[in-house]
Amino acid sequence: MGWFEAYVIATTTPKPLAAASVAVEAAAGCVLAAPVEAVRPVPAFDTAAMDGYAVAGPGPWTVTGQLLAGVADTGPLAAGTAVEIATGAVVPEGTGAVLPYEDSVLGDGIVSGRLGARAHIRRAGDDVRPGDVLVPAGRTVNATIVAAAVQAGVERLSAHRRPTVTLLVTGDEVIDSGVPGPGQVRDSFTGLVTAVSVRAGAEPVVRRHVRDVAALLEAELADARTDVVVVSGSSSAGAADHLHGVLGRLGATWHVRGVACRPGHPQALAELPDGRWVVSLPGNPYAGLVAALTLLEPLLTALGGRPPVALPEVAVGGRAKLMPGGVRIVPVHRDPGWRIAAETSSAGLHAAAGADALAVLPETWTDGDPAPILAVP
Repeated sequence: MGWFEAYVIATTTPKPLAAASVAVEAAAGCVLAAPVEAVRPVPAFDTAAMDGYAVAGPGPWTVTGQLLAGVADTGPLAAGTAVEIATGAVVPEGTGAVLPYEDSVLGDGIVSGRLGARAHIRRAGDDVRPGDVLVPAGRTVNATIVAAAVQAGVERLSAHRRPTVTLLVTGDEVIDSGVPGPGQVRDSFTGLVTAVSVRAGAEPVVRRHVRDVAALLEAELADARTDVVVVSGSSSAGAADHLHGVLGRLGATWHVRGVACRPGHPQALAELPDGRWVVSLPGNPYAGLVAALTLLEPLLTALGGRPPVALPEVAVGGRAKLMPGGVRIVPVHRDPGWRIAAETSSAGLHAAAGADALAVLPETWTDGDPAPILAVP
């Protein structure tokens, strides 16, 4: 299967997870499944827009008291009187305007001044009325949306659930910490998969290490109760590569089974009968990173209800060993201009670590042609 076809399948095949009622303060990062509508007006009451004096009738005015923000029961204001008032305080009934300090003169309890064209009063509902749409469906909830919703009296939002992810790191040679011994390697997948998943809107990843035993891998796949199970390694046809056989026994449906790209050819995307998704990442770290950006990130983006991301295209310069009938995915630097970094194997991450992005080069690419780029996590 071609790389672009695989990317589109991962982007468009999954349906967003069901909507749920979410407490507004806990909704950051979720995608709205329905518009957010105001419950109460903003401002919720007539409020002073300036520090000064709330006045009633023509002046000069006798100052009868002081009002600060937070005082609810003010009582009416009689003609010819005024109260000193702070910005944000409730304006008393009968107030015609707020006379700012800078436009007033105070002496012997009497304030005078010339009222301008503006009353300096924010009336209840001037900004938002109950039922007004604050934010349309489809937006990712951020801190500003949360704050606006709280201000308008919203306590719960309808949002798509954030996808959950289990990462199964396979391999007898993989260790979690310490200095690798002969034949051993440190786990370099957990950080990459976590970063890609969180960037796509998923919950933090649950990680487990699985030895190269088919029955163990099958048990872990069966027990993982997350929306997505990512398997690093066990993706090819070697003696220790059990994933394809396990998925066959579990009745999985294959959507992507191998991609015409270098690196990352053995990557795959499957769906279990109960609706859980399985993303297979090649065991070589750079190839695994390519697969995570090709299949995992768009999959999680779709499950979370986020709109698909259009890959930017830039003119890429340099030289690369292209793949006949497929694409070559190479690290690139931004300055000066987008240039291909040093050649790298499917295992080494050093070139990607120093790059600004990965460029997807079709077999027809030549020096200076535009190419899609993938943001490195």
